[in-house]
Amino acid sequence: MAGEPVKTKQNGHVFEVTLDRPKANAIDLHTSRKMGEVFRDFRDDPDLRVAIITGGGEKFFCAGWDLKAAADGDAVDGDYGVGGFGGIQELPHLNKPVIAAVNGICCGGGLELALGADIILAADHASFALPEIRSGTVADAASVKVPKRIPYHVAMEMLLTGRWLDAEEAARWGLINRIHPAADLMKEARALAELLASGPPLVYAAIKEIVRESEDMKFQDAMNRITKSQFKTVERLYASEDQLEGARAFAEGRDPEWKGR
Repeated sequence: MAGEPVKTKQNGHVFEVTLDRPKANAIDLHTSRKMGEVFRDFRDDPDLRVAIITGGGEKFFCAGWDLKAAADGDAVDGDYGVGGFGGIQELPHLNKPVIAAVNGICCGGGLELALGADIILAADHASFALPEIRSGTVADAASVKVPKRIPYHVAMEMLLTGRWLDAEEAARWGLINRIHPAADLMKEARALAELLASGPPLVYAAIKEIVRESEDMKFQDAMNRITKSQFKTVERLYASEDQLEGARAFAEGRDPEWKGR
């Protein structure tokens, strides 16, 4: 729909979400709430298995928090919606793969949005920064996440100085997975999404819950929860038709047919 800040498209089991707010795809409170609703619907629809998040246009993925909206009265501590800022980083039980296709400038809350995905692909002209220091605020989610994703001293330089990383440096530090020519970015993101969509959704759900919930656990505590099926997704997987199908397909030398149940 024209004028909507968030556009969606479904291709089979793949759900594409485009943040489209010219000129910079910045996120105000309304847009954040809309994104939360969109990703909540993705989470809850059994027919959707993988999501791609990208930005409209060719220059910006997302410039983060809309400072113009803030100047007009949007509260920084306002209601961002069910998924927190950008719709995914605080969305409970989001146990499906999400790919960020970073098609340009990715800074501030835009980088936090990308970090909420599981896999980050970037166009060769993409760039990354946390410039909040220059506007007298803190990159809250990034302050938690970035030092866990890349070397501490690199993360702190980004947070303390706001300096920019080009796509090549971001890949070198492991902030993103791969770089593609801009013209090929969505083709590559869709190919990866189709690969994931052909895989076992219940296994993906278990992987995501284990990774998320065990982040601050001791290794043995996490292993005990897994082996005792104390993660809901693991319990569901172990009792599923899909687990039996996987074993049968292997024994019969054929590709499994995953049903998500």
